[in-house]
Amino acid sequence: MKLTMLGTGMAMVTACYNTCFILEEKGESFLIDGGGGNTILLQMERAGIDWKSIHHMFITHKHIDHIMGILWVIRKIGQGINRGEYAGCLEIYGHDEVIRIVRDMADTLLQQKIRKYFDSRINFVTVEDGEHRQILHHKVTFFDILSTKDKQYGFTMEYAEGKRLTCCGDEPYNDQNSQYVGGSEWLMLEAFCMYGEADIFKPYEKHHSTVKEACEQAETLRIPNLILYHTEDTHMEHRKELYCAEGRRYYHGNLCVPDDLEQYVLS
Repeated sequence: MKLTMLGTGMAMVTACYNTCFILEEKGESFLIDGGGGNTILLQMERAGIDWKSIHHMFITHKHIDHIMGILWVIRKIGQGINRGEYAGCLEIYGHDEVIRIVRDMADTLLQQKIRKYFDSRINFVTVEDGEHRQILHHKVTFFDILSTKDKQYGFTMEYAEGKRLTCCGDEPYNDQNSQYVGGSEWLMLEAFCMYGEADIFKPYEKHHSTVKEACEQAETLRIPNLILYHTEDTHMEHRKELYCAEGRRYYHGNLCVPDDLEQYVLS
């Protein structure tokens, strides 16, 4: 399985795209969040991802830097269905609030020639905390990250026998989710900024964490591979180097600080 980070930045970035990523295996794709606009289509093109391979999407929460790009993907796929270029169905997963919002936006903003496929070829699927689904032929479990701001879900995927990838959304890991996070081979955590610059970026006021906290959590959980994302964008040329230098003081596994479009093979 391959993971491509389509975007790695927080809401207000301009030097990179908002955080979203895609998982690919055997010609099928699973898109997680859409970033803040139609740049999602450009990022998929740059990454060499065939939009026709996307049959599953998951929206973690309602914030515009995660949800707005989803509308463009729905439009793209709806147009593809009209032209006979897209086979099968698109399943869009999320908790009740986010599904209601994205469905309302799609009903309001997209044309009838797209909307006519809603609930037949384009399906809005509400998932509950702890619910399982088969995506890319693997078991995916969605879970409430217990956000302190707005309702948000993460997920864990059993991508190979005895191996899991877990995404904790864009807020700090909560110990109450240890049943989903513990034992993961790969863990995705937000790191809004470096701990050394917390006074500048004030992550705690925004209910975010720093490289230090994320790495300490992964070290405690004995996670072999850690991906940090949803960061500020003032250090783009040196972000990887700076974040890794700080993170390795607290975490001794494989630390990944991806740039936009960076790819990882999950093993």
